[in-house]
Amino acid sequence: MIVPAYNEEERLGRTLDRLREYFEAQPYRWTVTVVSDGSTDRTADIVEEFRAKDPRFQLKAYEPNRGKGYAVRTGMLEAEGDLLLFSDADLATPIEELEKLLPAIEAGADIAIGSRPLRESRLEVRQPLYRELLGRLFNKAVQLLAVRGIQDTQCGFKLFTRRAAHEVFSRCRLDGFSFDFEALLIARDLGLKVAEVPIRWRHQEGSKVVLLRDGPRMLRDLVWLRLRGRRKRLEARAR
Repeated sequence: MIVPAYNEEERLGRTLDRLREYFEAQPYRWTVTVVSDGSTDRTADIVEEFRAKDPRFQLKAYEPNRGKGYAVRTGMLEAEGDLLLFSDADLATPIEELEKLLPAIEAGADIAIGSRPLRESRLEVRQPLYRELLGRLFNKAVQLLAVRGIQDTQCGFKLFTRRAAHEVFSRCRLDGFSFDFEALLIARDLGLKVAEVPIRWRHQEGSKVVLLRDGPRMLRDLVWLRLRGRRKRLEARAR
């Protein structure tokens, strides 16, 4: 499991406690890698404290801050598990929702993604109305310009087979919040099967997305991806 984190000291300890509680009850082997994306608080120290007691917790830290897309890409390309989940540090999607993604992979999907707008999804705590409406408008733009047929590209709870993760993220270029729709567009370019799965979700305060700053950047990235074309998107990125 990959957890991108930028200055998450306030909630990271609770998150890691919950992940340990959940995974220890599962029959499979697991690791949790926190990617500290240039954090300047105690994010890395908290992970080190967990790792000292349980080596299944791992830390990847670097400076300076590069963006969530860079953090997720770094973790996914270095992970070695058969299935690779990335989840936001706030656990807005509770970790037990993984049990809804796994059957989609077992049924043949290469990627299973949590999706909030699906009828069967349960939004237990909703975003402020303005964020929800802007999110819907942005997703319409994503569907129009890039990833048709997927209702929620931005939910931070996505499960990949190892092969799919490496095929996709080795080709990703975007370091910021646009990485979600870039990854799904590349997955479509590669002919990978993406399953959209209903989930429970609770809005958490403290989002790192600043709409007036990041919204225009994401729209710019969306147009850039469309203009690049499939051939250029599929050129593997040297690492």
